[in-house]
Amino acid sequence: MPLTTTQKQDLINSHQTHGSDTGSVEVQVAMLSERINQLTGHLQANKHDFSSRQGLLKMIGRRKRLLGYLRGISQERYSQLISKLGIRG
Repeated sequence: MPLTTTQKQDLINSHQTHGSDTGSVEVQVAMLSERINQLTGHLQANKHDFSSRQGLLKMIGRRKRLLGYLRGISQERYSQLISKLGIRG
């Protein structure tokens, strides 16, 4: 269920802020969003997988904290990321 190396590289290339950026808030939120989407699909098929549900909730909380941090830093970067990922924010 984790992201493959090619998926990670594609996410990094599409959300990085400069050439060697691998850990900016935008990249972290994009990776978390992709994992959240994968895990949501898994949980729709496996309704009684409570440990994965707990992990999903932790990832959602972490993404929410990162988005709050980004919103405090730059409202423009926040709104661009929200629209690019298609999440409510």
